[in-house]
Amino acid sequence: MPDPTAPHTPHRTTAPGPPAEGRPHPAPKPPRAVPVGTRIPPKAPHTTSPLQALRRSARHLDALTPASRDRGVDALRATAVLGVVLGHWLVTALVAKDGGLHTTSPLQHMPWLAPISWLFQTLAVFFLVGGHVATRSLATARDRGETYGTWLRARLTRLLRPVAALLCLWAVAATALLLTGTPLATIEALLKLALSPLWFLLVFAGLTAATPLLTRLNPLWPLAVVLHVDLLRFGLHTGPSWLGWLNLPAGWLVPYTLGAAWTRGELDTRRAARVLFLGGTAATAVLVGCAGYPASMVGVPGARISNLNPPTLAAVTFGLAQCGLALLLRDRLRRAMARPLLWAAVALVNLSAMTIYLWHQTAMMATTATGLLAGRLPGLHTSPDSLGWVPYRLAWLPVFTLALALCWTAFRHHEQGPRRPRNRRSHVVRHHLPPAKNPRNA
Repeated sequence: MPDPTAPHTPHRTTAPGPPAEGRPHPAPKPPRAVPVGTRIPPKAPHTTSPLQALRRSARHLDALTPASRDRGVDALRATAVLGVVLGHWLVTALVAKDGGLHTTSPLQHMPWLAPISWLFQTLAVFFLVGGHVATRSLATARDRGETYGTWLRARLTRLLRPVAALLCLWAVAATALLLTGTPLATIEALLKLALSPLWFLLVFAGLTAATPLLTRLNPLWPLAVVLHVDLLRFGLHTGPSWLGWLNLPAGWLVPYTLGAAWTRGELDTRRAARVLFLGGTAATAVLVGCAGYPASMVGVPGARISNLNPPTLAAVTFGLAQCGLALLLRDRLRRAMARPLLWAAVALVNLSAMTIYLWHQTAMMATTATGLLAGRLPGLHTSPDSLGWVPYRLAWLPVFTLALALCWTAFRHHEQGPRRPRNRRSHVVRHHLPPAKNPRNA
């Protein structure tokens, strides 16, 4: 037995070296024999489920996002884009009739469904976020020493680059439809739906170009223009026929300049957001209930007055209420975006916002045209003249989403630019490798 009072000496281990001279190498142990007929189970490969891979990618994106980025702004933009898409899919119908397709709306046959348009007509929120982001971006560009032309070129390139693909595809499609004898009324209905999103881009591009002049503009000035135009149109019934189109830039200038006021810090308090929300809601209720404005905030075929084409005072006050609600919800949205999966979904929509917006009508029309091969399908080709049409339409929304995903896969590179080759170094992350010949780095 070792003496416990003896001093402790650490155990020394020696590295294995060559065998001593004259001593043979120890023979290796033979492998354990496996009886004949024994089945050796294969080693289970390490697999990752799609959900685990998705969560890992979301966490990676969450970690790469700068802490200074306002995720609530991105969430508002994504909400505005998806609201417009769902709104168009729900209130626009292509009816198969007399050998062609004709545009109609459930709001034309069931006007009591007008509150649907209150939920999904979210363009004012998009202009609010657009004005806020553009004025912030312009200030940052000036601090970096960039010229106005460089800044504007970068903004408009991302905005307008996806348009070329849409125009080319529909030019080819319209020519093919003409050559195959498709009725002109059908071609007109399809082109009107496919190209209708372009009006928004033209107005938004014009306001973006005028951003240096709008950074200090009070939103009350364009609001006063809309008020006077509507007073002449609907109150005094005077003025030229084109007078109402002055409201097209003036009406959307109101939320855009509200975005600039947000950048200046004038809308940071909840009190300002509540004033916008409550004041806009009250004004819209008075205009719809007492002044004869339509309750629907989108255009309805056959209606005498459209709140959106061109924008009316009721559409503008409704937009004020929407902007106030968006500002009230921004803090909650920021907290919600701390969840990696939610943030990954919002980031994906923001990266492809223009692609989703431009191609969502084409996705719906492609589904409708393809469905004709199976006959006249309810909710897709039938007239939306009864409540029974609504559940059928809701059932078609996943199919529209799948068709839009295919369009997104085919055309998103027009918005995001060409993919970087794998063997090309990134301009964002650079690898600094030490030179091999330097003895200090050996």
